[in-house]
Amino acid sequence: MSGVKIVFLGTGLMGAPMVRRLLGAGFPVTVWNRAPEKAQALAADGAVVATDPVQAVIGADVVFTMLSDGHAVANVLFEQGVAGALASGAVVIDASSIAPAMARDHAARLAELGIAHVDSPVSGGVVGAQAGTLALMAGGDADVIAGLADVFAPLGRLTHVGPSGAGQVCKLANQQIVAVTIGAVAEAMMLVQAGGADRAKFRDAIRGGFAESRILELHGARMVERNFAPGGPSRLQLKDLNAVADLAAATDLTLPLTEVVRSAFTDFVASGHGDTDHSGLLLHLERLNAAIPAEESK
Repeated sequence: MSGVKIVFLGTGLMGAPMVRRLLGAGFPVTVWNRAPEKAQALAADGAVVATDPVQAVIGADVVFTMLSDGHAVANVLFEQGVAGALASGAVVIDASSIAPAMARDHAARLAELGIAHVDSPVSGGVVGAQAGTLALMAGGDADVIAGLADVFAPLGRLTHVGPSGAGQVCKLANQQIVAVTIGAVAEAMMLVQAGGADRAKFRDAIRGGFAESRILELHGARMVERNFAPGGPSRLQLKDLNAVADLAAATDLTLPLTEVVRSAFTDFVASGHGDTDHSGLLLHLERLNAAIPAEESK
């Protein structure tokens, strides 16, 4: 299937390493990004760089979108004219994290043009994108998704989770768990220090126990090292938590833990930390407690 022409729209933190994985598997990939320099950086890896998304998708078999939100996806597909430039039989794989209702709407509008749609948001962060170990949550037609197995394979582990929109629902649930766990790890870090223990040694001590998780491994390390350069910007975490709240309201669910963490992220982003990594929620909680980390008090 390496002869399949792939176009990748959106080559930021996640998109760029995903493109490199596809190129490494032998797929020809054309790339476009709103900030041209981010797409141009992939030319050295063998990508064809397009300056216009509509021109990029002409003749494409598979088009990935990895954009900031549902409005950005809709703008590129329908307002800028990408959907109209695609041939019948093409497939759009939206790897962005957007509201499930928007994903279903995009699928219906594309179907009218004879274009298949798969909503397949991902989890695993930049590290997972680079290693090809992403969790891929795919919603859409089972036969279409099965036919794309070779395309998905270089990116990570694919699971068909249900009909159109189901991938986005599962991504929201994933983001719920991520956000609540970040909050729990951050609070534990403060408790440990306030009680006189060492944060780094605490993290090492509980590895392998019931509290082990990728959040403890990766974001716990960020908290210890106080490295909050964005891998996952807090504004995007908040965007997903707001979408969780909308879905919960529509389905008459009460999610108290999620609401507490959403409120914390709302305040954190409002204080100017929208582009701080979501593990930086620790900074917000420290501020609430007037806590000064030991290494910063010397």
